[in-house]
Formats: sequence, structure tokens, C-alpha cells
Amino acid sequence: MRIAVFEDNLRYREGLEMLIVTTPDMELCGSFEDTHRLLQKIEALQPDVVLMDINIPGVNGIDAVKIIKDKYPNIHICMQTVFEEDDKIFASLCNGASGYILKSSTPEKVVQAIREVAEGGSFFSASVARKVLNSFQNNTITTGFVQLSDREKEILKCLVEGMSYKLIADKLIISYETVHSHIKKIYEKLHVNSKSEAVVKAIQHKLI
Repeated sequence: MRIAVFEDNLRYREGLEMLIVTTPDMELCGSFEDTHRLLQKIEALQPDVVLMDINIPGVNGIDAVKIIKDKYPNIHICMQTVFEEDDKIFASLCNGASGYILKSSTPEKVVQAIREVAEGGSFFSASVARKVLNSFQNNTITTGFVQLSDREKEILKCLVEGMSYKLIADKLIISYETVHSHIKKIYEKLHVNSKSEAVVKAIQHKLI
């Protein structure tokens, strides 16, 4: 999988570069300290996954997600930041980010996050999922009608709780491929393209 890095902290960026180039199934296709000429870079590199710093020179990371996803919806984006800031988490997810990596995460967690979003999943901790839930605590709506099976509701609840595909498979005692198939159907029924959008819609429409 092809990975592009947008990170202004030189030391952290070099650490990510080393991690990616030494991971057998990953290729570092580009690494940048700012988001100047963002779309031109994305067009030239065609990455599968983008690691995007939230506070980066040029267009900030949150706006950069929307710019990329609007033109290249199949590119998966993981946000990178030092703190779990509620408003930035929510804004990133709403703009289409598929993951949220704290810079204090271990290299193993970063690799796990990249792999999961590259496969169409998402990666963020249960604490981040809880922040999204809290954001909607006093602002839920019930419009619209979506018919999900009991199994789909189970899996959607797991997504809201921030669980990975593998954890869902282990919890429900089903295969990874079955989880992937159910989630694909959930996305179709909710008319969404990412886990973050599914989580937001599930909370908004009280689907779980």
C-alpha cells in the first residue's frame, strides 16, 4: 500500500518515514512538511493512505481532509495529533477521516491503523468514539428510516464503540470477511462511504 505523510514536525515525520519504509507491505510515496499544492501532490502520488497532521502549515489538516475526500473519495486518511481534542476529532470525522492517531501511539499501533484504514476500516480508540457520542448527547435527531438486521445493528454498535474489524469478528465469533460483508451492506443502507460517517449517522438517527 502507498502511504503519503503530511507532518511538519521533522523528528516525528522522519520516524514515520522510517517506520513505513521498513514495513514490508508499505511504500512511502511522499512526505511533506506542509499542505501547499495539496491536490497536485495527491494527484501525482496516488496514495492509498494519507497520514495528515491536524496542525500543519498551509491548509490545516481538517480542511485538507475534505479537500482530498471531495476529489479522491477512495483515499483513506488518518489524522495525527498530540491531544484528543473534541472539536477537532469531530470535525475530522465529519470531513471523512477514517482514523485518528495520537502521536504518542506506539509504532505497532500506527502500522495497525494504516492497515485497517487501507482495508476500508477505521482506527480510533474507544475514548475517541465516546467523545463523538458525547457530542451528540443533547443533539440527536430521529428523521429518516433505515432498516438494519439485528446482526447489522450489532456490528454498527461495535463500530460506534471504536472496535476494529478483527475485534468485531472475535466478539461476534464470525469471520473477518463476514464482518467486511456486513459493513459494506451497512454503508449501502446508510448511504455513507466511511466508518466515521456511519458512526455519526448511527448516533444522529438513534440506530443503535
